[in-house]
Amino acid sequence: MAPKLERFVSPGKGNGLRATARIKRGELVYSCEPLACCVSNKLSRDVCHHCFTRRETLLRCSQCKTARYCNITCQRQAWSGHKRECKCLRSLLPRIPTDSVRLAARLIFAMLSPSQNSSEELYTLEEHESHLSSVSEQKKQGLSQLASMLELYLQQEAPDLMREMTSLPPSCREPLSLIAKVTCNCFTISDGELEEIGVGLYPSLSLLNHDCRPNCVMVFKGTKLQLRAVREINPEEELTISYIETLSLTEDGQKQLEDQYHFTCRCQRCDSQDKDGLMLSGGESTWRPLKEALPRLEGLKAESNWQTLLESCSHLLSTVGCDVPEENLYKLRVTDMALDASVHLGHWEEAVGYGEKTLPVYRQYYPDPHPVHGVQLMRVGKLQHYLVHIEDALETFKQAYQIIKVTHGDDHPMTTDLLMKMEECRTEMDQHSSS
Repeated sequence: MAPKLERFVSPGKGNGLRATARIKRGELVYSCEPLACCVSNKLSRDVCHHCFTRRETLLRCSQCKTARYCNITCQRQAWSGHKRECKCLRSLLPRIPTDSVRLAARLIFAMLSPSQNSSEELYTLEEHESHLSSVSEQKKQGLSQLASMLELYLQQEAPDLMREMTSLPPSCREPLSLIAKVTCNCFTISDGELEEIGVGLYPSLSLLNHDCRPNCVMVFKGTKLQLRAVREINPEEELTISYIETLSLTEDGQKQLEDQYHFTCRCQRCDSQDKDGLMLSGGESTWRPLKEALPRLEGLKAESNWQTLLESCSHLLSTVGCDVPEENLYKLRVTDMALDASVHLGHWEEAVGYGEKTLPVYRQYYPDPHPVHGVQLMRVGKLQHYLVHIEDALETFKQAYQIIKVTHGDDHPMTTDLLMKMEECRTEMDQHSSS
């Protein structure tokens, strides 16, 4: 099958990808496995290090005590990639290097492995930008510390590695350059609920440029990255994705793009700042306490302190939150955290109440079809279904399906799960009407 995309030089942006033929809305444009990837440290006990599936119980590697697998099959399949890493991890125990250091090491191992076939790549790691010349001194210091950690981490393998690495391009041998490339070119790998589970480097798709209103989205099936069109794309039109969270103020989004990706976005949305007024709706004096509470609430969420998080969120929403419109960005974030906490605590009635409040706001902020909106609808639908609000659940699932079938495609487990849930609702309604 001829590829639907090709490299080109995008005016004002440098390298990019464009369509070679007309692409329909919902069409799969490209899919690929990573050159290298690793599970996030914070989830290393909950996610299989080979297939990236979440499981209650996982087998632990008896040597490094860090890698975990679904079963012996996953462990065997992972061994060729884990063999060298295992030695490095053992040498540092009980310390575990950061995600970016582990990913950089895995990239080196992958590039030295003769089984890796990257001939189809549109873009090589050597061509990736490190942006070292344009980063601040403070950021360069941080990257230098990571590079030192990478060298320390590789020490166990160093004698053999140094000899083998002479075959690699200079920019991929030098620890600082490699770490810099990793931090600005890697992708966050997410699960079906769009929660982060790992990081990976997908060389060809690093060519995709940013747009605040992109024509493509990326979703994952395990570690495989799928690029899908969310609207019709004409031949020779540039393919774009959004590098940042849609739900952020223009100033915050621009700062992230400058800090992490080293460019300034000049799109129409950024120039008009058209959503900022809605995101900051209500008087500043009323929503400021919600904004100021967010770092503490995020800390509680990171610690999985769900009880305190729920109490704090519900107190804020019932006191200061009463006077703040639902569309306000900070109120929405607090409501979302209250939803998360309620789900973790099994407070289903509360959870569905918070979830239903977010849906009209998500509809305003996420241009359909957007995977984040689809996943939120699906979460709320599952809560409604669990509480036997069957008609509401079916309606919510239908709305989710209209989005997910475009963003994830017919063969994605999320789409299959959604179709099954809709069928369950219809069956239950039929049984109810005939009894």
